[in-house]
Amino acid sequence: MSQSSDSAALMSASDPHTTTTRAARTRFAPSPTGFQHIGGYRTALFSWLLARHTGGQFLLRIEDTDTARTVPGAVDAVIEGFKWLGLEIDEGPEVGGPFGPYFQTQRRDLYLIYAEQLIAGGHAYRCFCTPERLQRVREEQRARSEPPRYDRHCRYLTPSEIAAQLDEGQSYVVRLAAPTSGKTVVKDALRTEIVFENASLDDAVLLKSNGLPTYHLANVIDDHLMLITHVLRAEEWIPSAPLHAITYQALGWEPPIFAHVPDVLAPQGGKKLSKRFGAIPLLEYRERGYLPAAILNYMALLGWSYDDKSNTLSREQLIEAFDLDRVGVAPARYDEERLLWFNGYYIRQLAPEELTGHVLPFMERVEAEGGLPDSVARPLDRAYTARVLQLEQERMKTLADAPAMTSFFFVNALSYEPRTLIAKHMDAERTLDGLRRSHATLAALTGWEAAEMEARLRELVAELGLKPVQLFTSLRVAVTGRTVSPPLFETMETLGRATSMARIEQAIEALAAYPG
Repeated sequence: MSQSSDSAALMSASDPHTTTTRAARTRFAPSPTGFQHIGGYRTALFSWLLARHTGGQFLLRIEDTDTARTVPGAVDAVIEGFKWLGLEIDEGPEVGGPFGPYFQTQRRDLYLIYAEQLIAGGHAYRCFCTPERLQRVREEQRARSEPPRYDRHCRYLTPSEIAAQLDEGQSYVVRLAAPTSGKTVVKDALRTEIVFENASLDDAVLLKSNGLPTYHLANVIDDHLMLITHVLRAEEWIPSAPLHAITYQALGWEPPIFAHVPDVLAPQGGKKLSKRFGAIPLLEYRERGYLPAAILNYMALLGWSYDDKSNTLSREQLIEAFDLDRVGVAPARYDEERLLWFNGYYIRQLAPEELTGHVLPFMERVEAEGGLPDSVARPLDRAYTARVLQLEQERMKTLADAPAMTSFFFVNALSYEPRTLIAKHMDAERTLDGLRRSHATLAALTGWEAAEMEARLRELVAELGLKPVQLFTSLRVAVTGRTVSPPLFETMETLGRATSMARIEQAIEALAAYPG
């Protein structure tokens, strides 16, 4: 492949850098041979944003012709993923539309018609080669250090030879009769023009022996009949682009505008993000406590940028700003730490009631699945839980963090080593005295507000000749069982007088019996 400025040879339509001024009809056409991950949905998001930015439509089409490898539940998961992300589908399997059906296996008769049209025009031919012969040809080519591809054996069969094979009931596939000389130029909205030497092209299979199409035929026919104006797809399809351009020309159709978006790379090494290299199904992020707004914002910046300052963009801002001119060609790298940052940011933007609604399902899971200890009664008190979550909201990175972070607010008894009550530069005796004096100070309060508790205990710190951290560390461990927690006095206010005082008493007893 090489870059060219020879516009006379172009097989793609209008100038791609003027395409976002008209309404775009885009599509996402996954194969249900696995569950889609962030890489696939990123391409879908770009297509969706382009359609919304230009006032067009976004279609979902299921390319399910690889029936042997179809994974049960994959189609439902794709649709559920769009719903979770809040990306409305204008036409597709569930919503219908004027250009359905939207499953390729239900469009079989259409492909047969156009395959016959290509054969009649001399642009395709029937290939009767057996799998054994094809394997032998490939092995011989490899032995000669040649790239393995079809040797065009059946391309030059005479009409009588073809008729004889058909009379014998021989099975066949339909192959594209790719040109063997000259060049094919494909215009790409992200790369201008990509030139392919026709001598390097293979006669790709268009129709399989079972009558179902390959991607090379089906995507061309479906995109044309569904009036798709822009095809955004992974850059791995660049080598196949000339085959599709040739097929459009053979059928007398104007191609859509192609944009081959850059890969998303796995966190380690230079391999493409995939099931084997760092990817998980999109809906797994929902189970792990990610917010769809965070996923959307993060995905949008994988290969696209608004400017050198803006990181957090709402769905509406993304729609307003999206343009193909800002999509780069360099691969993006998946970075889970950055995704966690986005998720934490969006968690912090949630109103208390929203946060509680999102987090309660995680907290009420059974303990073995990451929820609160099974000893905690369900359902949780929503008002109390909301107060607890407000204290932890700043530190949460995922919704699934909440049960472990907040469990001390819900359990009856704490478990910790008494030595953790002793702060740095303190000993057991001075710590014990501080806890006892703190208990007495708190017991004398008429109310139980954080500000009053803090004021009285800071006075006590001065009386004892301590630093605040020396006393407050001991109190923090006493009431939470942890050395790190939300603000101490807001935590005590939320726990309540009875629970806080009881836990300080238990800490005093534990430390009094501590041998150190």
